[in-house]
Amino acid sequence: MSIVLVILGFILLVIGGEFLVRSSVAISFKFKISKMVIGMTVVSFATSVPELLVSLQAALAGSPAIAINNVVGSNIANIGLVLGLTALVGTIVVDKSFYKMNWPAMMIFSIVVYYFLYNDNFLSAVEGAILFVGIILFVVLLIKHSKKDTAVSIEVDETLSVISNFKIVVWLLIGACALYFGSEWLVDGAKEIAISLGVSEAVIGVSLIAIGTSVPELAASIIAAAKQEKAISLGNLIGSNIFNIGTVLGLTAIIKPIPVTEPQILTNDIFWMLGYAFLLLPLVLMKKKFEISRLKGFFLVFGYSIFMIMIFSKK
Repeated sequence: MSIVLVILGFILLVIGGEFLVRSSVAISFKFKISKMVIGMTVVSFATSVPELLVSLQAALAGSPAIAINNVVGSNIANIGLVLGLTALVGTIVVDKSFYKMNWPAMMIFSIVVYYFLYNDNFLSAVEGAILFVGIILFVVLLIKHSKKDTAVSIEVDETLSVISNFKIVVWLLIGACALYFGSEWLVDGAKEIAISLGVSEAVIGVSLIAIGTSVPELAASIIAAAKQEKAISLGNLIGSNIFNIGTVLGLTAIIKPIPVTEPQILTNDIFWMLGYAFLLLPLVLMKKKFEISRLKGFFLVFGYSIFMIMIFSKK
């Protein structure tokens, strides 16, 4: 039954996330918000809501290890699994804004959340607020930078600008219900699986749940790579990692402060997140500069495989 709950939870999160993004964009058009702002803020925030609800549900259900490792594992999966597999399908060209803004911001957020957790094994409401304010500042800087860069391309479905108010309300209701039940069933099922396998909730959070919440992004990236679309962006994945820390952990901690209950989160898992984040810079600047080639993609996926083997062998 636990496997069924997890599968249904994932399906509902994908459905709920899609309806939430569509309704959010449609509402933004109604308020005459610019296409660029919609693409950089509304869509980015909406796509983080499934992870947010999973972490919040886990924290409220007394499973803080899942709440933290949902984000830690998702950030590792975004680089090791999503970026790696996408590069195996087709080489990814890296924009120079990567090392000017995106990569430094990801490193700062990653190091700050590590310091907050390491300092007292606790992510308080104040620390969560600092992370959330940080994400707001990042978005403001991102928009200012994009206005100066005429080469920046923002893809938003403009057909959503003519959606009726009735349809928007229906989409919002479907999205809200699907996300609520999806997050609840996923956390409940994951906890049961952890008990049946004899592994910690931290292991399930950093593996099963993290991969599951990264599946929609993985599918979209691989399809885009197969079609050789230029829309594939390393910046999008890095932005997702930044939003995961600032929005998901930040808002969750504000609502329900998160204690570190599993030691391997700070002795192992978070160092993989920091390591993968740091590794991106030399990887981008090494042979074949500003490209993530198939060989580099293989290296990322191979490293992710080692990570998965290690966490389950330490159960």
